[in-house]
Amino acid sequence: MAAVAGTAASVPLLRAATTDGAPAASPPARWEAGAANPALPPRAGGLLFLTATEAETLGAIADRLIPADELSIGGKEAGCVAFIDRQLDGTFGQGVSDYRRGPYYQGTPEQGPQNKLTPAQRYRVGLAALAAYCQREYGKGFAQLDAATQDQLLTRMEANQLALGQVDSKPLFELVLQNVREGFLADPVYGGNKDMASWKMLGFPGARYDFRDYMDRKGEKFNFIPVSLIDSAS
Repeated sequence: MAAVAGTAASVPLLRAATTDGAPAASPPARWEAGAANPALPPRAGGLLFLTATEAETLGAIADRLIPADELSIGGKEAGCVAFIDRQLDGTFGQGVSDYRRGPYYQGTPEQGPQNKLTPAQRYRVGLAALAAYCQREYGKGFAQLDAATQDQLLTRMEANQLALGQVDSKPLFELVLQNVREGFLADPVYGGNKDMASWKMLGFPGARYDFRDYMDRKGEKFNFIPVSLIDSAS
């Protein structure tokens, strides 16, 4: 498959002809992998969608879902908030791949959330409702609560026992958990997985082109240094 893709990438598309049969003056277009939906280049700092308060709350949640230990850094330090922020600012946040014309009914668990809100809207409304709940019950934001109270609230969200207005707490919890995991494990080019921390912890080699030089070396342990898409783009 790699050989076929490589061949296709090197073949120019046919140039359009003019009405008199002469070739068009414009240069031929070439197919390039990922050109239609390129990854954004890494950027230092700055939020694209989240407010500072929302980012602080998500950072605290990420550290409870993936706490730092002797094996790896926590979710916040790994950049999960930056990953989620960039996803919410893009096509994922807008829900462009979802059918959203309604009508909306309560579906079965296998059908997933039936919600007229986009992921970005669910984050905005849900985090605002969580902030309001924490202020009402504790007089402070989620990020300022102690770890035991944060865990208790997240446990209640997971069990759908926390009233968060327009957003059911269980689907919101599952969405945040999924996105935190993705941010922790995805290629650093997308904003998370700082210094490829999770890949180093798991022994994952990253975005290497191939392993033909190692296929016949059975029973050996290879301590590969992970490779990011950032490396191949530089």
